[in-house]
Amino acid sequence: MTILENRRSAMPAAQEAAQTATQVSLAGALTAALRDSMAEDSRVVVFGEDVGPLGGVFRVTDGLAKEFGDTRIWDSPLAEAGIVGTAIGMAMYGMRPVVEMQFDAFSYPAFEQITSHLAKMHNRSKGAVTLPIVIRIPYAGGIGGVEHHSDSSEAYWTHTPGLTVVTPSNPADAYSMLREAIASDDPVIFLEPKSRYWSKDAVELPVVTPPMTRALVLREGTDVTLVAYGPTVKTALQAADLGAAEGLSIEVIDLRSLSPFDDETVGASVRKTSRAAIIHEASQFGGYGAEVAARVTERQFFHLAAPILRITGFDIPFPSPKLEEYHLPTAERVLAALDTWEW
Repeated sequence: MTILENRRSAMPAAQEAAQTATQVSLAGALTAALRDSMAEDSRVVVFGEDVGPLGGVFRVTDGLAKEFGDTRIWDSPLAEAGIVGTAIGMAMYGMRPVVEMQFDAFSYPAFEQITSHLAKMHNRSKGAVTLPIVIRIPYAGGIGGVEHHSDSSEAYWTHTPGLTVVTPSNPADAYSMLREAIASDDPVIFLEPKSRYWSKDAVELPVVTPPMTRALVLREGTDVTLVAYGPTVKTALQAADLGAAEGLSIEVIDLRSLSPFDDETVGASVRKTSRAAIIHEASQFGGYGAEVAARVTERQFFHLAAPILRITGFDIPFPSPKLEEYHLPTAERVLAALDTWEW
């Protein structure tokens, strides 16, 4: 039985014993997931820029250095290629590293290590070498950051075969999906929506949510399927509320996993509603929404009553903090886009 299977089989009893759920932030859920994974498996180590005593820029690793010591969690040099390269070597020798890229665009210096080595080693070795590495990347906007602190870089990673790319939108998924990612023998790009770090839900930890590669229907609807992930899930739910006030029934899907893609869940929804739209913060041209639109069109073409829409950020570098509220997609922009269809 694997670590993950052990955890899943033990969880129902633990959940049954829980009395009341407490308010947990997404960042706090990630901290708990790291703590529980490190306590459970001595091979799990955490390192990156300022993740030790400081607890990381977003304090996700807060308190872990004091609890586990500097042989399990430590500060690395400011060298992302070195961070990932070191993790690859450690994983080849049996460790399970979890590394943090301080901000989304800070991961680009490690691009060659990730795409040429991390993603390809299993195939290159004919299956002999596994790389159980999680790369945590805070991503997207909504925090008033400048351009190289607010990138939505998901399309780079999903375009790379050999990587699992996931992103939680709520505290329960943040905990469960990170635990599952750490337990995986394959490399995982774990995208954390910065603007949702401080959002809270009533959650009793530990919690096990559906497998991280499954999309979830968060709100049932009959008129249109609205596909979202990470930071735009909240926006999609807000759009569904606004749509309901106008008599429009919007079904909201949280993808959770960007690669692999859950064709089954999305396809079933589109066959029901006959219309689909995708919302993301990244620019539209060549963005992840194009892949979603292509896959749905190829598989559900004869069920579609209208072209698939994309509601996205603009095709510009990320703007200054004073302008980002105009750049990021909103619930109102979603409804305006849906109004362009002939119903």
